[in-house]
Amino acid sequence: MKISILKENFLRGLNIVSKATSKSFTLPVLNNVLLSTEKNFLKISGTDLELSIKYWALAKIEKEGAIVVPAKFLISLIGFIAEEKINIEVKNNTLHLEGKNYKNQIKGLGPEDFPIIPEVKSELNLQIDSQDLVQGLTQIVDMASSSQTRPEISGIYLCLGGDSIEMAATDSFRLAEKKINIPKSPSLPDKISLIVLQKTIREVINIFGENYEKIKIFFSPNQIMFESKMKETPHPEVQITSRLIEGEYPNYKEIIPKDFKTTATLSRQEFFNQIKAASLFSGKINEVKIKATPSQEIIEVFAQNPDLGQSSSQMKGKIKGEKTEISFNYRFLVDGLNNIKSKEIIFELNGEDGPGVLRPVDDKNFIYVVMPIKST
Repeated sequence: MKISILKENFLRGLNIVSKATSKSFTLPVLNNVLLSTEKNFLKISGTDLELSIKYWALAKIEKEGAIVVPAKFLISLIGFIAEEKINIEVKNNTLHLEGKNYKNQIKGLGPEDFPIIPEVKSELNLQIDSQDLVQGLTQIVDMASSSQTRPEISGIYLCLGGDSIEMAATDSFRLAEKKINIPKSPSLPDKISLIVLQKTIREVINIFGENYEKIKIFFSPNQIMFESKMKETPHPEVQITSRLIEGEYPNYKEIIPKDFKTTATLSRQEFFNQIKAASLFSGKINEVKIKATPSQEIIEVFAQNPDLGQSSSQMKGKIKGEKTEISFNYRFLVDGLNNIKSKEIIFELNGEDGPGVLRPVDDKNFIYVVMPIKST
């Protein structure tokens, strides 16, 4: 291999692909990236065997080739190079980096030592606005379970049907669902449902949260691939490929209440501030009490701690239905409120034992369900 490439493009690609590398003691090659030439491009590949990322950058190719080199080490080194263009040459599995004022050699491995990254060649695909996808995923990604006891709820559920995608995540204590509209794709069946690894969705958010206009998503029975194009050419720039989680996602819609005994329309920021203030006095189970009094159109937020003291606050709102008192884990309420951007929220309750529901006033496509805790 003998190429020259702009440092900015090389470093950007390394930083993106390194997200898929893994500190594996049993398979150290996963700490590495594969550099290979492909027509007029340098392709950088990384994988942890579940999640794989490929990045293409335009380069001047004098001689084709490939090498496997440590990802983090290479990123650190490239970051210290002050020149705009980097000359790369591979000789005997050693990467030579040369410029006007520097010369470095990094020992690497042959490309045959790098794991094979699965190809997703599927006719099942759709194109979607990247910001719609990223914003939707951002609203739900943190709600997935961190435990692997039930692998299916450790992932993000996607259900495509007609002209929309429903995304959901839950850890059994709270649930978030976001629906985004998409153009109908003739290549897709009426319904596709799958469960994607949470870490894959986090990288989709991190990478495509940058200035990308469109993303193409490819579906296969065991894999999903997210692809963006270069601005200069229609060639792919980034491909994120991930295995899917096997199993059936719970029918979460069953736990979303259809009717409510109490409904409050509140200022999101004021409610958030009162929850946060009360949280300073919450105990080991993070309990805050919410009391809704429709006759006075008042919501009260209360918490107490035998060692610290107690907090009580009130706020006005449009409150209808029955008087009720219910306790929640404040962290779950804060998470839900953090993922709502509208000035006002609708907070719906069903007595002290029923789940509470948070919705933005101006967005019918997002819903957040939180289970109560037993009051102390």
